Amino acid sequence: MRAVTLAAQDDFEGWRDAARALAQAHVAPSEVVWRVGEGGGDLFAAEAASPPPHAKGTQLRVPKAFVELAQAVILHSDPQRFSLLYTLLATDPHRIEDRADPLVRRIELMAKAVRRDIHKMRAFVRFRELVDEAGPRFIAWFEPEHHIVRANARFFVERFASMRWSILTPEVSLHWDGGTLSEGPAAARGDAPADDPVEAVWKTYYTSIFNPARLKTGAMLKEMPRKYWKNMPETALVKELVAGARARETAMVETARTSVGGNVEGAWEALRDEAAACTRCPLYKPATQTVFGEGPLDADMMLVGEQPGDQEDLAGRAFVGPAGQMLDRALDEAGIDRARVYVTNAVKHFKFEPRGKRRIHAKPDAGEITACRWWYEQERALVRPKLIVALGATAARQITGKAATISKLRGQKLALPEGGTGWVTVHPSYLLRLPDADVAAQAYRDFVADLRGARALLD
Repeated sequence: MRAVTLAAQDDFEGWRDAARALAQAHVAPSEVVWRVGEGGGDLFAAEAASPPPHAKGTQLRVPKAFVELAQAVILHSDPQRFSLLYTLLATDPHRIEDRADPLVRRIELMAKAVRRDIHKMRAFVRFRELVDEAGPRFIAWFEPEHHIVRANARFFVERFASMRWSILTPEVSLHWDGGTLSEGPAAARGDAPADDPVEAVWKTYYTSIFNPARLKTGAMLKEMPRKYWKNMPETALVKELVAGARARETAMVETARTSVGGNVEGAWEALRDEAAACTRCPLYKPATQTVFGEGPLDADMMLVGEQPGDQEDLAGRAFVGPAGQMLDRALDEAGIDRARVYVTNAVKHFKFEPRGKRRIHAKPDAGEITACRWWYEQERALVRPKLIVALGATAARQITGKAATISKLRGQKLALPEGGTGWVTVHPSYLLRLPDADVAAQAYRDFVADLRGARALLD
């Protein structure tokens, strides 16, 4: 066995020189033990000795992309990174071009995690001001997932060149005096100051600009995981602001309702215009336009469909295609005046798969339904219907906030999470897809009966 001792966790140069020598000596990856400093290793492994230089023309050559990848992967926290990289180097570094190779895929994922951690450090380091005998000094605390602190030092030197600052981490500390960068030992969270006077102003500003209408908690947590919250002044407020977001949304809509003589129509038009520019999910890209709801804003009944179809996407109006025509006929037979019903969709953009010149309907996924929930909630808050009828499983998920089958919910009076009553039936497009005429006729009669049941709840 050969043992290689590296100077530090991020010692790329040490790994590169040792790996090159071992590969040129044809040492198998299984025969090498990698360790850092005095820690770890194999008690029976002999320290690797550098082989004599090779003649010109026999030097190990590797793709530039491999070197760049290795520089990132060395910073990962996985102790197997040295061995994995050497395995790739010793077998065939040109395998890096094969993205389907399991080893290459694993190494690339490690590099991606490192690059993400580097970005997080640049985004989430927050300096707090202290004053010492030399004047103001700015201190920050950060807990990286990988060994990226030294690799990130140049960024902070260039960005904050005129400041005196220190970045403290559990592994190493960086200190900049305005002209020289130096390293210090590992630090603890308590070594960094808790706050400074500027933070009170910043928190007030952050609270005032926080817009619950733009809140997407999932996206926020993806970009700013909770582990960073405790080190940033504004994120100390996030939990409270998120918890109060729904109440603030309701208050915003209520204000719009009661202001300027109760101008609900003006608030709805503003909401519709904002929805026209919606980019909350990728469905806006191929769609022709946003298809918003329509109908009287004091309607007792709201009908919620799945999404616009091909004709709705082109016309910009809900339920104007074949399914809409069947819905109109069923509503008439059930004794419901469509002109007195507010009609909308759970998802406001047409999702489809192109097949030649045709656009074939594709079912919205959970993320797309959730992304559109903001618009549905604001429509519901403005209209305030006594009864919301969900047409199909997607609409049922939108109004109840959870997935469920039509057979489980159909014909039941539902208490909705935000208040009010819900009622679930099939989507009229389902009836159009039934191949058997007798089955389709019975399904239509059942659909009309469901609509009559909805009217009975109102009565």
